[in-house]
Amino acid sequence: MRRLLWTGLAAAGALAAQTRPVVAVAGIMHESNSFNPAPTRLQDFTVQEPAATPDILKVWRSSNTELTGYLEAADQEGLEIFPALLANAMPKGPLTRETFETLLGRMMARIGAAPRLDGVLLALHGALIAEGFPLGDEEIVRRVRQAVGPRIPIVVTHDFHANVSPAMLRYCTALVCYQQNPHLDMRERGQRAARILARTVRGEIRPVHAARKPPMAFNLIFQNTYQGPFARVTRASLELETNPKVLAASVVGGYQWGDTPAMGPAAIVVTDGDPALAEREAARLADLLWQTREQIVLRLPDPAQAVREAMRAARFPVSLMDTGDNIGGGSAGDSTFLLAEFLKQKAVGWVIAIADPAAVQAAIRAGIGAAFDQPVGGKTDDLHGRPVRVRGRVRSLHDGEYLETETRHGGGRYFSMGPTAVIEVEGSTPDDLNLLQLTTRRVFPSSLHQLISCGIYPSRQKILVAKGTIAPLAAYAPVSAQVLFVDSPGSTAVNPARFRYRNLPPNLWGVQ
Repeated sequence: MRRLLWTGLAAAGALAAQTRPVVAVAGIMHESNSFNPAPTRLQDFTVQEPAATPDILKVWRSSNTELTGYLEAADQEGLEIFPALLANAMPKGPLTRETFETLLGRMMARIGAAPRLDGVLLALHGALIAEGFPLGDEEIVRRVRQAVGPRIPIVVTHDFHANVSPAMLRYCTALVCYQQNPHLDMRERGQRAARILARTVRGEIRPVHAARKPPMAFNLIFQNTYQGPFARVTRASLELETNPKVLAASVVGGYQWGDTPAMGPAAIVVTDGDPALAEREAARLADLLWQTREQIVLRLPDPAQAVREAMRAARFPVSLMDTGDNIGGGSAGDSTFLLAEFLKQKAVGWVIAIADPAAVQAAIRAGIGAAFDQPVGGKTDDLHGRPVRVRGRVRSLHDGEYLETETRHGGGRYFSMGPTAVIEVEGSTPDDLNLLQLTTRRVFPSSLHQLISCGIYPSRQKILVAKGTIAPLAAYAPVSAQVLFVDSPGSTAVNPARFRYRNLPPNLWGVQ
């Protein structure tokens, strides 16, 4: 690809006075689970680029993601956006090499087609793994830097669950990460990233940054930034950003199912021309993470115990977080451990969603009101339980489309489960319905409208199951009398003893 030309910081002010600076926006976003045996392929991705999505900027403006923030700040800062490509897929196993090279090639071709380029904004997850590229995000930024040369500023945004690699900071001008989990601040972090880029292009600031990674794994169970041990660290990063010399301060929890040398939490501080300040504050934030060790010891009920506790609760609903089948972390979405316990213990008033296209088709063939008797779930791999025989009746059928208008984890607005069936399972009563939602596609449970759109009212149920860990809390916690995290098996099990890591740094605290 031809190398793009840039006029340099000294000329940027004069350039901006004559015409609006042109900034390319691009991204390939994926959270890759090393323990999910199903590879992520090209057909798993939703790819947005101008040729196929003529109203691409309108689409990006309609959500609450960092891209929305990019565009809003670009309007305020007088930047002209050149949309390149955005590709994202549901978390799953690592990308095949062909998928990675194809997407990256298309993205680079689009960036290379820019008639002029003054900066680049890259939306990357930070936990992408591809065949041959254990640090996929680093490779993306490396290639962009190689193409545009050393002078064009590149500002990157990362998810809170990024595994930040040291080389990433060498290739980009500034790294800005989400500060919140559940992720409710993507839009604001996108705005901050775009403002840093705009001020850099105008020659107003000279970003320098530093990152520190304490030698630990920070278990996802404790990565709630609104309470618990991580909240103190997050507050420190927010306070740090009140310093006018600090352009961004990010503390990420890391992604514990990415078996790479970069796995683990990190503190990243971006300052205006003050490397000593960046180093000092990144070290301070990393020390705060390290000091939480005694507070993040895992003690959780297994599926059988969790169902017993939920049944004995004094107030309902009780929400069970099925951590081993965390769809947002790359699991199959068809774990049956909790479903099996509901049936075994004769629980009442429960609802659980399971991705099972074959069972959906069986329900559709039977029709509304017809009897249902099918093996459900446990069909993707050997990690998420065996299929469970479910008897009942087909209560309703749906197209699986729903809308979330509030800011929820991930900032998404439009969702599709594909054809969906609701089964009223044996043992139901008019007041306490046992409901199984069968979906064609995996959808991480960031929105209660996943249930409401199918006529399931969470507040009327006694036990709710969300196949996630922290991400569902923004939606489920407000309607729950109690939330229980379950130490369930699966490709996203929060108990590290369930996995064999091969590529982590030696003696990493929290995985022994």
